[in-house]
Amino acid sequence: MVSSSSSGSAYNLVFCLLLLLLIPFPSHSSDPDPLQDFCVADLTATPSTNGFPCKPVSAVTSEDFFFDGLSKQGNTKNAFGSSLTPGNVLAFPGLNTQGISMNRVDFAPGGLNPPHSHPRASETGVVITGKLLVGFVTTNNVFYSKVLTAGQMFVVPRGLVHFQQNVGEGNALAFTAFNSHLPGAALAATTLFASKPQVPNQVLTKAFQVEDDIVNTIKSKFGA
Repeated sequence: MVSSSSSGSAYNLVFCLLLLLLIPFPSHSSDPDPLQDFCVADLTATPSTNGFPCKPVSAVTSEDFFFDGLSKQGNTKNAFGSSLTPGNVLAFPGLNTQGISMNRVDFAPGGLNPPHSHPRASETGVVITGKLLVGFVTTNNVFYSKVLTAGQMFVVPRGLVHFQQNVGEGNALAFTAFNSHLPGAALAATTLFASKPQVPNQVLTKAFQVEDDIVNTIKSKFGA
C-alpha cells in the first residue's frame, strides 16, 4: 500500500514539473508583453527594468507613433564606410514596451558594419539596395554567411557575433529589425580596445597571442 505521504510527495513533484513547463524562462524571452495599449516613453525619466515610465496619456499625440529618422541617408565617410541610424526607443519613444525596433544601415562601396552582437535581441534584416555579405559565428565557432541582394532577408540569432559588408560596386542599404525596443550592441573592436578604463594589455596579448606593441597600435586606432 502506498502511504499518503508518498502520494502527496509525488503529487507535489508533478505539480512543480508542470509549473516549470508553464512558466516562461526569462533567458528565452524577449521584452515583456505590454499591459496596456501603449506606453510612450518619458525619456526625461530614469528607465526601469522593463522600459521607461509612460508619458501621461493626456500628453500623447499622433506624432508619438510616427518616426521619419530612417528616411534619411547616413554619413558613411568614416573608417568603416558605414552608418547606422537607430530606430529604437531612445529615438522613437512610441516603441516603449512594444518589444520591437529597427535600424537603417548605409554602406559605401566596401563599407563594413563591423562584428558586433546584440545581447537583448535576435535580429532580422532585408537588403534594400546593393549587395551585402552577411555572416555570423555560433558559440561553437561555426561561421555561416551568404551574399544577399535587394529583397533578400537574413536572421541572426540572439547574442551571436555578426557583420554585414558591402561587396557590390555601388552603395548599399539595409533595414534591420529586433524583438526588443532597446536591443543594445557590443562592438567587438571597441569593446576590447577602446573601453574605459582600458582592458589591461596583458589580457589582450595573451588572448590574441600577439606582442604588446600590436595591442597598443590597435588601441591607438580607436583613440584609447
